[in-house]
Amino acid sequence: MESVIVSDFGVMLGQSGERLVVRGPRPRLELVEGGPQMWLPLDLPAPSRSLRLITSGGVKEPAPSLRLTKPKPGSRASTAPPQIELPLFRISEIVVASRGISISSDLIEQCCERGIRISFLSSGGQPFAMLSSPMLTATVQTRREQMTAYGDARGVAFARAVVAGKLRNQANLLQYFGKYQKAAAPETFKVLTEAVRGLARLCRQARRVEGAHIDGARSALMAIEGASGRLYWAGVRALIKDRTGFESREHRGAADPVNSALNYGYGILYSQVWGALMNAGLEPFAGFLHVDRPGKPSLVLDLVEEFRQPIVDRAVIALIGKGVAIEVRDGMLTDEARRTVAQAVLERLDADVTFRGRRHLVRSIVQIQARSVASFLRRDGSYRPFSFKW
Repeated sequence: MESVIVSDFGVMLGQSGERLVVRGPRPRLELVEGGPQMWLPLDLPAPSRSLRLITSGGVKEPAPSLRLTKPKPGSRASTAPPQIELPLFRISEIVVASRGISISSDLIEQCCERGIRISFLSSGGQPFAMLSSPMLTATVQTRREQMTAYGDARGVAFARAVVAGKLRNQANLLQYFGKYQKAAAPETFKVLTEAVRGLARLCRQARRVEGAHIDGARSALMAIEGASGRLYWAGVRALIKDRTGFESREHRGAADPVNSALNYGYGILYSQVWGALMNAGLEPFAGFLHVDRPGKPSLVLDLVEEFRQPIVDRAVIALIGKGVAIEVRDGMLTDEARRTVAQAVLERLDADVTFRGRRHLVRSIVQIQARSVASFLRRDGSYRPFSFKW
């Protein structure tokens, strides 16, 4: 299954039969080896007869599943733009990551019927809309229990698990990159070791937070999370040193390459978590750790916390460590930088890891955890956050 990311102004998305149709001034398609992501439109590689689709399982599919259509010269359709067609059964999601992109109602209907999410991101990577079928998430009991849990100990238990899981993954990520620093950069390794110890101490504190309901425990958990953030980002700064101008974590309005890349990567992650919560029958705007605000998907922000480090942070730090240039122009990532960051994040989502004794794709674990949240809120078991091995 492929994630299709549409990022060029003027592209038109439609549907013909059981195929996604992409039209534009210069339709092009880039197939990235080692991952299923596709960027539309890009120049179709030549010769087209040698084109192969590389799936996440490493299986090479022949070119006929992809179709490039160009009108014959002199025909009445010769002035129409060429188009690319892709079978809908191959697609898991469509991400619209640019302005000036149009999409047909026929395609929207087909995607809803097939469970294909359509997500919309701003130029900075912030999700501002998602289209999916309401019939796929019509689970009344789950949502009733979710609302009730806000006023009892379940909300505290879930928020406590979210914070503890985030801190553990922060420590694991610093240890993962730190193991390469012990001999090469002893001073950096010392900073990372101290940060890991501090994070372990804060994690123990988070597990001891109690309360009859989340409103009575949130401030303590958020204080712990804030303290952990200072330790963690100091460790990240020591890792990447002064190669990027990174000083501290900034959210909206960030202009440096690291924060811009992180924000864009988190936007892609938000859309994954948002869709998973909806598939699990949960209300994305009714969270526990994050307070309710108009237009703020607080439950999405809750569940995202345990996936930031193993998916986005790891991808961005690895890019910087490899010397990959992440360019910012006029306060925003360039088109090439967005593609680079998105490719790295999607590769992490399609990484194969061990979880609860079995091998899973990370994107599958996101869905498993969303359903685990739903089960926990229905009193069908406990909730354990995802923790990656370093």
